[in-house]
Amino acid sequence: MPSQARPLLARLPLLIFALVVAAFAALMATKTYPYLSFEKGIYFLTTKSEETNDSPIFRLGFYVHITTSLVVLVVGLLQFLPFIAARGALLHRRLGKMYIIGILGLAAPSGLILAYFANGGLVAQVGFTLQCLVWWLTTWRAYRAARQRQWPLHVDWMLRSYAVTLAALALRGESYLMYYLFETKPIETYLTVTWLSWVGNLIVMEVLLELGLGRYFLRQLIQKLTPKLAV
Repeated sequence: MPSQARPLLARLPLLIFALVVAAFAALMATKTYPYLSFEKGIYFLTTKSEETNDSPIFRLGFYVHITTSLVVLVVGLLQFLPFIAARGALLHRRLGKMYIIGILGLAAPSGLILAYFANGGLVAQVGFTLQCLVWWLTTWRAYRAARQRQWPLHVDWMLRSYAVTLAALALRGESYLMYYLFETKPIETYLTVTWLSWVGNLIVMEVLLELGLGRYFLRQLIQKLTPKLAV
């Protein structure tokens, strides 16, 4: 194999992953746009009671969550792309701040509001609540590690954080597979993916970290951002 082809082959999984996430983000953007009319009786909102739809707290949480979650999904992906890192440390920091503030201040807290109003009873409410808490804590740990210039820890915790961010993608993909491939009942599918979408992502991420995914991204970042970021 020609030596110049090896780096491209090594980056192929990352390229495929980026294309899948980008396609999902574009799909979610098309699904989010209709909600910006702020109508109550459309799409997902039709599954909620009139009382819930009339709740200012629910509506605030809903609109904040669907917009900021989409933003952090895209911004988080950009942080792991080498050609973005090549633009310099300043852009990396700015995108990182957007991601961290978006989750800590907006997406995770608003997710807790939605968890309280979740369909499916206590099982779903607890699942979504824990997801938001783990999302907030992993992002906070990534932020603290960066502040302390502990770059290996920063990368590992940021990867864990993004694994939870990707729960939205996993939830829809797993729902489709369970319902159409395994023919599970809608309520069984919903309650299963409520937990599997983020717990499963974290388990997969821990395996990848053990295999060296964090070290791979750290090398990529150091190569692009040195001497701004010193290990």
